[in-house]
Amino acid sequence: MPDLSGIVKAYDIRGVVGEQLDAALVRDLGSAFALLIKPESDSVVIGHDMRDSSPELAAAFADGVTSQGLDVVTIGLASTDQLYFASGSLNLPGAMFTASHNPAKYNGIKLCRSGAAPVGQDSGLAEIRDTVEQGVPAFAGQRGSVTEKDVLADYAAYLRKLVDLSGSRPLKVVVDAGNGMGGYTVPTVFAGLPIEVVPMYFELDGNFPNHEANPLDPKNIVDLQARVREEGADAGLAFDGDADRCFVVDERGEPVSPSAITALVAIRELEKEPGGTIIHNLITSKGVPEIVAEHGGKPVRTRVGHSFIKAEMAKTGAIFGGEHSAHYYFRDFWRADTGMLAALHVLAALGEQTGPLSELTAEYSRYAASGEINSTVDDQVARMLAVKDTFAARDGVEIDELDGLTVQLPGGGWFNLRPSNTEPLLRLNVEAADAEAVRALTEDVLAIVRG
Repeated sequence: MPDLSGIVKAYDIRGVVGEQLDAALVRDLGSAFALLIKPESDSVVIGHDMRDSSPELAAAFADGVTSQGLDVVTIGLASTDQLYFASGSLNLPGAMFTASHNPAKYNGIKLCRSGAAPVGQDSGLAEIRDTVEQGVPAFAGQRGSVTEKDVLADYAAYLRKLVDLSGSRPLKVVVDAGNGMGGYTVPTVFAGLPIEVVPMYFELDGNFPNHEANPLDPKNIVDLQARVREEGADAGLAFDGDADRCFVVDERGEPVSPSAITALVAIRELEKEPGGTIIHNLITSKGVPEIVAEHGGKPVRTRVGHSFIKAEMAKTGAIFGGEHSAHYYFRDFWRADTGMLAALHVLAALGEQTGPLSELTAEYSRYAASGEINSTVDDQVARMLAVKDTFAARDGVEIDELDGLTVQLPGGGWFNLRPSNTEPLLRLNVEAADAEAVRALTEDVLAIVRG
């Protein structure tokens, strides 16, 4: 009986190819997924990224699905949000083979139901895991068929329909695809737009020869920052490996906070639907709900994680949601996350006015922030409790535990401390009026966490 506890994560399946994931196991996972979604659909759409192992694993999954009598539509090479587009537009459950920003030896599967609805631990992943561990029952009926469908052009056209760049001034934009799927999707999405693209690392290579495809790590955007300055570009974009997240760099080569991008896009969405609901997770800047409210929107705060964001969007009918990790969710994109659509919004906003991107985004960057700081600890619960007890004893402090520990200080500064689900880590995010206040509060908390 296989033990899948190490690879079935909160939101996806992920592991080292050859050690934790192989074609035989993935075939069983495909069969189990087919059993899960049989009541709602007779077909599954499958896409994969550029990793060396992805085509074989995607084919094995398709074999598992068809062995249960369901049909498969393969879209071949795709970004994760392109797979979500296929799931939404075709109204089919989907499977995307990618390990996102993880190193080359990893691969994984992101699953969704029809209309790009997420499949997580509580919405199907645990059931799939149990089915495989107990042995997938064989199907005595006729096998399903496999057909191919190219959706890249339709995906690009759909995005361009949602964001109108026809009135934009010409822009020069450096794009770092990190040898990931942005190198495949950007040329088609940006074709015909008033944008001169300066490509970096567009060659698809799942071994990531230039740098990790994880723009959240500052060292991985150094090349992009230098190139933006060298080219005198208006902006820079960096995509992660499966191109569902997009990071933005201004004309000075300075990173633009994903919270600022969330606020910018939220305002644009509110212009289309005044009074709409905007979702933000609890580690985004407090400037986001302030700006949303100032523009007549209704800000709603959630836990960190795409399943929580998507669930809250469905519950509230929210028009947009943003996370500080640079995941951006759109109601008009089946509530799924797409960094490409967020990037188009940023470029449209920039192109509609004459000032530089740094000037445009400055009004959305109200506070200083630490970024996420990880600490390895022996006892997450004990360290969290020590921090809670210390700050609860201080006057004027407000504490909530929606996701980890969020502490609001009377001077306006705040921090969130939450445990990792997969590692012995505590993750700290601090925000305050200025960099000095952030530094002082960060040192105060870390002295307890690491003391």
